[in-house]
Amino acid sequence: MSFSLNGVPVALPQGGTLLQALRGPFGLNGPKLGCAAEACGACHVLLDGVSVPSCALPVEAVAGRVVVTLEGLGTPEDPHPLQTAFLEEQAGQCGYCLSGIIISAAALLRREAKPDEDAVRAALQPHLCRCHSHNRILRAVLRAQAEPHQ
Repeated sequence: MSFSLNGVPVALPQGGTLLQALRGPFGLNGPKLGCAAEACGACHVLLDGVSVPSCALPVEAVAGRVVVTLEGLGTPEDPHPLQTAFLEEQAGQCGYCLSGIIISAAALLRREAKPDEDAVRAALQPHLCRCHSHNRILRAVLRAQAEPHQ
């Protein structure tokens, strides 16, 4: 069995969580282990276009599906508008939570081209950021909506 990871078909690892597979055999550093209880948002990935926590999701649950991590949103040469906006707004402090936040913002922008501030706040509500850069994060998401998305 296999699944699509950042646009590439890959073999489905045996056992464990999706997060363990992403950070282990696939060597991706975007999704982070925060709480391991689906409560902090650091591990979020896009699963068939929807932002979901990966820390408790059995890896078998993604068989035949599409998974996108922060690494799959853009490249250094062609970053996703959210990645550019977060840099321009200096929205990150430690950066631990940002991968999950950007993933959830990307899911929001895919389903709603011009979300208002309340919609952005609601989409990012599940994410914990202890560095207090919430205002910059909000500005970055609102800035990115003006750019074309993938």
